[in-house]
Amino acid sequence: MTTIEVPDPSLVLLVGAAGAGKTTFAARHFAPEEVLSSDAYRALVSGDEANQKVSRVAFSILHRDLERRLRAGHLAVVDATNVEPRNRRELIRRAHAAGLPVVALVLDLHPAIVLARNAARPRQVDETVIRSQLERVRTTVGEGVLTGEGCAIVWIGRTPDAIDGVLIRRIPAAGAANLADLADPADLATPPALSPTQPPRPR
Repeated sequence: MTTIEVPDPSLVLLVGAAGAGKTTFAARHFAPEEVLSSDAYRALVSGDEANQKVSRVAFSILHRDLERRLRAGHLAVVDATNVEPRNRRELIRRAHAAGLPVVALVLDLHPAIVLARNAARPRQVDETVIRSQLERVRTTVGEGVLTGEGCAIVWIGRTPDAIDGVLIRRIPAAGAANLADLADPADLATPPALSPTQPPRPR
């Protein structure tokens, strides 16, 4: 059993290729309203969570909702591949602007496991795409990469047993006590109907 101390509030970035188990991990450890899923936002925009053509619009809405949660002093989990530095940069920048730390949880499973899981899914991602994502994950877990990008806590799970044995323990984030007082009242209101509240099936 591995205990990961996650500051609350904070931004939690799940990092991993499609099929690594990010959505399953998020559903196991976080409340539905805390999880912002890229698949869910694509489904919101187009009715199809696999429609990559709407990713730009989907992520613009995700970024908006992320800013609202962080400014209001709420923990937020971004369930996306997050394998590209430029994409992580946009998320990390928003957390730091809200004065909150960033936690990176990387699912760095052996390629054979990820590819086998993908093959067993009803909606499969092209193998070439997954292999490219896996290569980027390996680059991402290089020494000092994520901390250099601004992540305060980095955890890497490399086997299914290690990932399944995780226990998330929330700790107060330093300086977070006054966030609710500083937040715009509109940010504390119920999110608009456009915001999805449930993640799609595991990926």
